[in-house]
Amino acid sequence: MSEKLEWDSSLSFIFAMIGAAVGLGNIWRFSYVLYSNGGGSFFIPYFTAIAIMGIPFLILEYGVGFSFKESFSKILKDINERFEYIAWALVLFVFIVTIYYMVILSWDMVYLLSSFTFSWGADTAAYFTTTVGGSSDLASAGFLLVPTTICVILMWIVLWYISHKNVDEGIGKVSKVLIPALFVIMAIIVVYALTLPGHMIGVDALLRPRWSMLLDINIWLAAFAQIIFSLSMGQAIALTYASYLPKASKLTDNVLIVVASNSLFEIFTAFGVFSILGYMSLHSGMAMTKLVTEGTGLVFIVFPMIFNIMGPIGRILAPLLFLAILFAGITSALGFFEPMLSSTSAKFNLGRRKTAGILSIIGCAFSVLLTTGISSYLVGIIDSFVNQFGILLLIGVQCVIFAWFYKLDDLVPILNENGHLKVGKLWKFVIKYLLPIVLFAMWIYGMYELFMNAATFELIIDLIIMVSVLAFSIILTRLSPREDES
Repeated sequence: MSEKLEWDSSLSFIFAMIGAAVGLGNIWRFSYVLYSNGGGSFFIPYFTAIAIMGIPFLILEYGVGFSFKESFSKILKDINERFEYIAWALVLFVFIVTIYYMVILSWDMVYLLSSFTFSWGADTAAYFTTTVGGSSDLASAGFLLVPTTICVILMWIVLWYISHKNVDEGIGKVSKVLIPALFVIMAIIVVYALTLPGHMIGVDALLRPRWSMLLDINIWLAAFAQIIFSLSMGQAIALTYASYLPKASKLTDNVLIVVASNSLFEIFTAFGVFSILGYMSLHSGMAMTKLVTEGTGLVFIVFPMIFNIMGPIGRILAPLLFLAILFAGITSALGFFEPMLSSTSAKFNLGRRKTAGILSIIGCAFSVLLTTGISSYLVGIIDSFVNQFGILLLIGVQCVIFAWFYKLDDLVPILNENGHLKVGKLWKFVIKYLLPIVLFAMWIYGMYELFMNAATFELIIDLIIMVSVLAFSIILTRLSPREDES
């Protein structure tokens, strides 16, 4: 049955896109990337990546989605029937991201509940290993981490409840509540963090420029990778959300608002993160180099350790931090889920409610499989492979398809019709030539890094994912749609 899906205004779209962009990586990844890739000097490749990749590619996605007003799989099929295989491969990879992302959110939910009693205790590393995220010991794969399993099921119920509604009633309304709430909570955390004794130790460590590192190609690759995954570029999210836009939308203006909001949030958050680390360095006498870590180690081990020594204020900051992560994660998970939901619903003439229910059951089942005693190890393997192999490759392929197999010139008047930022020859040059070269170079480098350092177990998991995605891409492409019941 066909359903009319449309945002009630551009504001709903903007909040939904900010929600999809602002996620866990903004809170716990960006500050580490900034610190470890030249400090203040990293802003040069960072803003360069935004200018020549982030903004141009998002403009492309908004334009294509808005023009076709169809699901991602139907858009690629309309351009060329053989491209439907590619569409389903990308949609499946992004669905896999949803599956493990929900596991990370379940870790956060456990910590949010634990933050009211500080039940993680003095040994925060042991708590994470034994109760929440597990370890890399394969012997631990035979049992479930029960708190994580329960929270995964709860998170999937929340995701289903929001997603099964019409986009404006579900994602739109939730984003308009959670995104402002997220920004307010993070502002409280950061402003307070900047008043802590020793905060300048952290800020100085974060921003101290190391200009010589600009000659290292890895710094530039890190900047481009940060922009790709921070903005959820090329993952069919922006394209799908843009297909729900009403007429006369200011596409290029919306791109600038989303990109600016995303960057300001992650830079602002980095000040708070490193201010708190500076406080810990002053209080404990530990060097900053020993405190700074990436991702789950920072949020689920180092931060609880800091909250333990903060006294009463730690009892306030801890729930606020984990609540902020939860809000950021939910809005991003909605974005990851939408391309599969939209494409499946459109392909098989299924209602949104029914499709959301089926996909949520499937996704939840696989997420539960990732809550065993090696939960964090499995999530790390899948995250690296899906992003470095699957999504990065398919972003490059999309760039080629839209630039060379679709009439790019037809998009220019649509993009320029209402927006203040105009595109033209330079934008087309970037999309047709510069971005494909950069993306495929990054993919080749990423493949070398991924497979040179992978253990046998990791390669087996990578192979299973690759074969599964290829097989289901073929199946979903060749399956015939149901008869429209309307």
